[in-house]
Amino acid sequence: MDKLEEFIREHEITEVECLVPDMSGIARGKIIPADKLLRILRERGMPIPESVFIQTVTGDYPEGELISPSMGDVYMVPDNNTVRLVPWYQEPTAQIICDAYYADDTPVPFSSRYLLQKMLAEYEKRGWKPQVAPELEFYLVSVNTDPDIPLQPPVGRSGRKESGRQAYGIDAVNEFDPIFEDVYDYCEEQNIDIDTLSHEAGAAQIEVNFNHGDALEVADQAFLFKRTAREVAMRHGVYATFMAQPMQSEPGSAMHIHQSIVDSRTGRNLFSTEDGQDTKLFRHYVGGLQRYLPSALPLFAPNINSYRRFGHKQTDSQINVEWGQDNRTAGLRVPVSKPENRRVENRLPGADGNPYLTIAATLACGLLGLMEEIEPTEQIKGSAYKKGHNLPVHMFDALKKFKTCKPLQELLGEQFIRTLVGIKETEFKAYNTVISSWERENLLLNV
Repeated sequence: MDKLEEFIREHEITEVECLVPDMSGIARGKIIPADKLLRILRERGMPIPESVFIQTVTGDYPEGELISPSMGDVYMVPDNNTVRLVPWYQEPTAQIICDAYYADDTPVPFSSRYLLQKMLAEYEKRGWKPQVAPELEFYLVSVNTDPDIPLQPPVGRSGRKESGRQAYGIDAVNEFDPIFEDVYDYCEEQNIDIDTLSHEAGAAQIEVNFNHGDALEVADQAFLFKRTAREVAMRHGVYATFMAQPMQSEPGSAMHIHQSIVDSRTGRNLFSTEDGQDTKLFRHYVGGLQRYLPSALPLFAPNINSYRRFGHKQTDSQINVEWGQDNRTAGLRVPVSKPENRRVENRLPGADGNPYLTIAATLACGLLGLMEEIEPTEQIKGSAYKKGHNLPVHMFDALKKFKTCKPLQELLGEQFIRTLVGIKETEFKAYNTVISSWERENLLLNV
């Protein structure tokens, strides 16, 4: 409270955006005059309906009693470590990420930020601290107000749209230099620690790398970055989209998660010996990822569109959980590094995932490997595509696999599993009511 009050006074803040990420990673919450917020926090906290946390991506609600029958309030409690300026407003405005609690001070079990905190507590009990770094891809696209019209690359400084592959193209990035200058400026003002920015394989597809850090802090930054990128793009007359597969002829967008485990006391990387050999802990962690990532796929591929990315013919997106040294065809890549930087990269997650759930799920799968001492397979040599597709191919199959995995259910919590499945099944049913343009094109007069 003292830190928040000091921030408000120092920056002469007039309004505060109090944010909570819902299950889809959408920022929800309240905008409150700064003085009123401080008064509220001296009493109890900001009430918000519990139902906020079980909304589908369209704002609908699953059937059944996933929340209390009274549909009462929970309380938003700001995490003072997350207070930042909102750089795109004229009036001095702050934003702060909140956690959610019931009246008896127990956390809301289907809050995505709480799930990550819960996983980190499991590591902390064992004297371990995860370090993570996402690589987040997204597209810039022309403004699209008709959902029946396919997305198109935007016009750059040259007055032309990209028409070919421009992976790592410097001049291709510079086509949108004014956008990225604002992105870097806004991220600096918000203490969002992004590192490199590069052009990916798709037309106007960009990748931003985050520096390694504390898992919760990095998840907060990724959550805020998505909002920042969309805001900056709209101010320049284009859209930024984190859809996993926004265009059928272009590669999909991923959120690869680099992860390592360090000793909480010494900071030593526990994945490597001093002479650069794999430790047993590292092998068991990889074994856990291999065994449980396919069951946790709804947390890495949370939307109907997510499954179009896997094995897309125009990309090197993954189709299995093979692992290998510096092998980008494998679902699990071990980058070449010094012993202190030994890590494994989970390449399955899509850019459309909720960063809190994506990071929590990959840490959960690795932790199960450590708890069960699971040995990984032999490393793949050459292309992992020769091993074939062994992931669920659409949401319905992924949810079935997810809700029957008992180890994940015990670690993540039965109520969280039930809530997520309810939300995603509702979204799947809504999707199945929509008649697509493909059906009209190919079936209307042919069947």
